Amino acid sequence: MSQNHEINVRELLDGREISLYQKLVVFLCFLIVVMDGFDVVIMGFVGPSLKEAWNLNNSQLGTAISAATWGLAFGALTAGPLGDRFGRRKVLIVSVFAFGLFTLLVAFASSLTQIFIFRFIAGFAMGGIMPMVATLAKEYSPERRSALLVTIVFSGFTVGAAGGGFLAAWMIPKWGWESVFVFGGVVPILLSVFMIAKLPESIGFLVHKGGDRAQIRKIVEACAPGSTTEHSTFTIPAATTVQSGENSVKTILNPHYRFGTVLLWIIYFSHLFLVYLLGGWMPTMIKESGMSIQQASIITAMFQLGGPLGSILLGWFMDKFEQHRVLMISYISGAIVLTVMSGLGPQYLLLCLAAFYIGAAFNGGGTGMNALSSNFFPLTARATGNSWMHGIGRFGAVIASYAGGWMLDAGWNFSTVANFLTIPAVIIACSLTLKYFIYRGKTTA
Repeated sequence: MSQNHEINVRELLDGREISLYQKLVVFLCFLIVVMDGFDVVIMGFVGPSLKEAWNLNNSQLGTAISAATWGLAFGALTAGPLGDRFGRRKVLIVSVFAFGLFTLLVAFASSLTQIFIFRFIAGFAMGGIMPMVATLAKEYSPERRSALLVTIVFSGFTVGAAGGGFLAAWMIPKWGWESVFVFGGVVPILLSVFMIAKLPESIGFLVHKGGDRAQIRKIVEACAPGSTTEHSTFTIPAATTVQSGENSVKTILNPHYRFGTVLLWIIYFSHLFLVYLLGGWMPTMIKESGMSIQQASIITAMFQLGGPLGSILLGWFMDKFEQHRVLMISYISGAIVLTVMSGLGPQYLLLCLAAFYIGAAFNGGGTGMNALSSNFFPLTARATGNSWMHGIGRFGAVIASYAGGWMLDAGWNFSTVANFLTIPAVIIACSLTLKYFIYRGKTTA
């Protein structure tokens, strides 16, 4: 190797099998998402006990539950530009520590106002986690396996959400509702300390920002042992679609990216509206259609359990076939099964199977969207692109939390709601198709 050997770090990672070090980065990202999933749903599990202990009405409890959702939306919009300016690692560590700290503080709250404030700040911190994790996982993955690895990371969200239910069921009777917030706060704080020691910055980000060459070499050697010398220099390909001196927000809204950016916002808004309304209101709607609460709970659990399998399968397919088509087929097939499910009546086993498939198609599709957006935006604006997609999308989740109540008050049954929810699924499929045709053959990231 010559002393002035120049290494393109993107080509180096793409040309090798994934190393143990890269797997460690992906695994850390997975753990972060697990705790994020646990914390996002924590109020839902604690709600009944908190309502009883503090003698709250439904409106007061709803206010407490919605606080983190509002924080998530605004946090995501803020974190992306910070990540593209200061680094993915720094923003991610601060976000994990902050959401752990303010989740822990809820356990010691003495009023509903304090809970709302603490949950809003925790949600604000959480808003930066998902898009930053997607960005970092993408930048440490070989191109040919990036969709699979990103979707594996995001399957941790459902693992955390489901695990939270079991933990809450065990902890609350023994130690009270406060114990769930102690667990949900202490673990992320400890994880953030471990991240300081073990989580690296994105190599591409360091090279792009002209970071310390010795630091870059150390990370490159960890990913590809023996590939460098002390005289090696490092480069990263620059996107031709980004103007010199352009900040990350201007990049995602420049003439090249703006149509794709807006379409991603529409897709993710529709996706979160769809899955939050289904996941949040399905137990109530199925129970009111004549089934027992136990049956309604299990059918809804099947919807959630389909997510991890759907995420991993869709990630694998997205690395093998055209990504927009894979996701479009997933949402269309999910809409078809949802229509079938709306007419199944009290057929419990078939309802469970249909719910599992819908969960795989829709929850897995949302995970796949993180891989799609990470592949669309350039390195210099990837964190902003991902986080703004999440931020805009979160307002779909906020609306869904109210829409289910409106529909029930209007007398809609589960069949009517299920048929209505095929509309956002079709909007997603059409938007994916439009994005594919607009950018077919064009360079993006």
